[in-house]
Amino acid sequence: MRKIILSVIGVLVIIGSILLAKSLIASKNKPKPVLEKVVKTVFIDTVKNGQIQIEIPGNGSLVAKRRVEIYSEVQGIFKTSNVLFKPGQKYNAGQSLINLDASEYYATVQSAKSNLYNAIAAIMPDLRLDFPEIYQKWQNYLNAFDLSKSAPQLPEMSSEKENYFITGRGIVSSYYNLKNLEQRLAKYTIRAPFTGILTEALVTEGTFIRNGQKLGEFIDPSEYEMEVAISKSFASLLKVGEEVQLTNMDKTNTYIGKISRVNGSIDQATQTITTYIDVKDPNLKEGLYLEANIKGETVEDAIEIDRNLLLEDNQIFILTNGMLNAISVTPVYFSDTKVVLKEVPNGTIILKRPVPGAYVGMLVKPFDASANQ
Repeated sequence: MRKIILSVIGVLVIIGSILLAKSLIASKNKPKPVLEKVVKTVFIDTVKNGQIQIEIPGNGSLVAKRRVEIYSEVQGIFKTSNVLFKPGQKYNAGQSLINLDASEYYATVQSAKSNLYNAIAAIMPDLRLDFPEIYQKWQNYLNAFDLSKSAPQLPEMSSEKENYFITGRGIVSSYYNLKNLEQRLAKYTIRAPFTGILTEALVTEGTFIRNGQKLGEFIDPSEYEMEVAISKSFASLLKVGEEVQLTNMDKTNTYIGKISRVNGSIDQATQTITTYIDVKDPNLKEGLYLEANIKGETVEDAIEIDRNLLLEDNQIFILTNGMLNAISVTPVYFSDTKVVLKEVPNGTIILKRPVPGAYVGMLVKPFDASANQ
């Protein structure tokens, strides 16, 4: 009985082995699955060479083209006036900004003026006797002499004798001493050099002002200047008188300025050249930050693309027969986001947007906007 059971088990093992072998042979003959090739969709553009206007970016803050720091050359008490000396106050050209109390110094000037008048009056009898031909000239000078006004210029000397006589009496030295005092007296009143606005006031009425003390700042708000640092590589593109488009940081307002000056030297530390742009607009204020687009030269037969489409070895991807290829190009200008290229044949199909992981020979297909509608 035992032999029969072992014989049956042996037959079953042999049959199972045969079936397993047939199954393995059948599985080897099955065809391998074909992997579907992935074809990426890309955005493309067709090259059309033309004129590209190069724009050089820059930025800076506005500064009044005409500004004056107000200092005192004399000392005295700041007298009150009808117009308060406060920031934002407007003044016309020649209008008094600050009046210092000059009563004591005014008396000194009047004393010197009186001394000059007396010195001339004392020589009049001698002039009548010894120099009758010039007597009337000096008499007319005395008649025009007004102690309440600035001393008139001395009559012109007509002869050497007259010069010696007048100079010997100390009249010429007294006259110039008086004019020196009058010049200093005028400094007790500080006037606006031009029509403008006060932007800084460091003193108030009643303050004792000292010689050399800074009193404030005064600007002309009708014209501003912006200083822009431009890379030295663009120095040849900067032209005095060229119009420049200026925009504020919010891109809400646009202004037109002009290049007024270009520095003749390059900053050794930054390797930039300083350019000055003039701009006029009633809405502008000093200190406003603006961005400038300076027009440079016009490049013929060129295209402009995004900088991230340019490969490291000055190549760009093109589309030929459904796959990517690369061609060499010549970059002529780089901005922050764009690059201007030459030597790209017309009609060449190039990428409009970068493709992650792109390589030469990669299968791609152009994006069809009509298929998604």
